Amino acid sequence: MIEVENLTKRYRGGAAVDDLTFTVEPGRVTGFLGPNGAGKSTTIRMMLGLARPSAGRALIGGRPYAALARPLTVVGALLEAGDLHPTRTAREHLRWLARSNGIGERRIGEVLEETGMAAAAGKRARTLSLGMRQRLGVAAALLGDPEVLILDEPVNGLDPEGVIWIRNLAKRLAGEGRTVLVSSHLMSEMALTAAHLVVIGRGRLLADLSTEAFVAAHDGSSLEEAFMRLTGASVEFRSGGAR
Repeated sequence: MIEVENLTKRYRGGAAVDDLTFTVEPGRVTGFLGPNGAGKSTTIRMMLGLARPSAGRALIGGRPYAALARPLTVVGALLEAGDLHPTRTAREHLRWLARSNGIGERRIGEVLEETGMAAAAGKRARTLSLGMRQRLGVAAALLGDPEVLILDEPVNGLDPEGVIWIRNLAKRLAGEGRTVLVSSHLMSEMALTAAHLVVIGRGRLLADLSTEAFVAAHDGSSLEEAFMRLTGASVEFRSGGAR
């Protein structure tokens, strides 16, 4: 389970995340939605120990990320697909991560196969397309066979086949009892993938309920229309680089 408790991140220009509280439960895909500047990425970075909260806390399995001895075996995350050493091959990138967390070589081959990257394992990161880098990022997230997955814009750069693959992967992992949080701006995809939604605007919680209930609460309109109605008053946060 992911627990976000009164999480706050302040910059000089204001609060990017403002007293945010919600939980992400296992066994279902939870969509994490919000307009540009709502604070989604800042929240995720605080979950993963990449940004320090001004107040509150984020726990994964009851502990902060920094307290996890082998974090990749507990939580796998996909953030920026381009965050790769340009001269390392796909396999070398995964090997470096695996060694840092005590993960065996056999698992590297498994995730390369699972993500469709086996044929590209020897290619250097700088030669990979955006879609291939995205698949490699998913492979890295799966490397430790974690119980918690946090995926930020996972379908970015993927072709239609890749989009369907990510959708089915997220559902399968949740069906295995894992905790799956997917942040996305594609409402049509979230309507097909997420069973539950956490929606924020201006860093504050706007909704935390099932996808079905969210749509029903807005006169049965599409998820995209319901989202626009709820978040229409939320403007982009323009200070501190939050998004």
